[in-house]
Amino acid sequence: MMSEGYGSYRNSSCLISTEELVKVIGSPRVRVVEAGFDMPASKPPLARDKFSQAHIPGAVFFDIDEIADKRSSLPHMLPTAEQFSRAVGELGIGNADRVILYDREGLKFAPRAWWMFRVFGDENVAILDGGLAKWQAEGRKVESGEARTKPGTFSGKLNPKMVRNKKDVFELIQDHREQLIDARSKGRFDGTAPEVWEGRRSGHIPGSLNLPYDQLIDPKTQTVLTDAEIKQRFENAGVDLNRPAVTSCGSGVTACVLAFGMHLLGKSDVAVYDGSWAEWGLPGDTPVERS
Repeated sequence: MMSEGYGSYRNSSCLISTEELVKVIGSPRVRVVEAGFDMPASKPPLARDKFSQAHIPGAVFFDIDEIADKRSSLPHMLPTAEQFSRAVGELGIGNADRVILYDREGLKFAPRAWWMFRVFGDENVAILDGGLAKWQAEGRKVESGEARTKPGTFSGKLNPKMVRNKKDVFELIQDHREQLIDARSKGRFDGTAPEVWEGRRSGHIPGSLNLPYDQLIDPKTQTVLTDAEIKQRFENAGVDLNRPAVTSCGSGVTACVLAFGMHLLGKSDVAVYDGSWAEWGLPGDTPVERS
């Protein structure tokens, strides 16, 4: 299924337009999924409440905080393959389904779910360009209430090449075999703005480059930039698109926006540092730079 107008991207099938979604919504093997979670200090209405108030018809809610490793003290770390498979199966998703994810905030949370599906072996997953905001701006139908769905059968297997941990990052800041790209705002990256995760130091991982995640979308339409514009944003940030990359952010969520952007360009050698600043920024043995 190739979305209309997205042929210029090397991996155009991972982005779908609202017009294309209208054509396939309600199809037996299409599952529409809203991804979200609540940032620290979020105030009501919370993410799940917003979903209950209004969502794309037939959608289910993928809670990034809940589909996570509950044993970890860090926020929404990657669950095991078994945990992920059970959770998405309960959402009515099976391995044969086409999964279409969307965001309430342009392009912020959905890429984390997109990345998780791919980490566990599901390539048949796309993101709705412009998300719920564009859908509603075009006057398309929404529904309220809790999702009702029949359980599906999903079997995932972890692809470790797509994930990095603290030990990996320690090694790569020494040998520079991969580029580190931080998706946080410039102020948080520089250490001049408060860090949103309590108890974390300010600054960034030594040697990191900075490309705030929201630089990959049009601020007026909340749609993804063209392939040429995305390429330019990465290059302007000092990224060599011919070299392997690892993305990070505050807690491993918006890092996935950068991973998604590079995937659109056809880049396959990209991993996400799952713990990101929520782990690296803790007091301890991790070195920190400030600009």
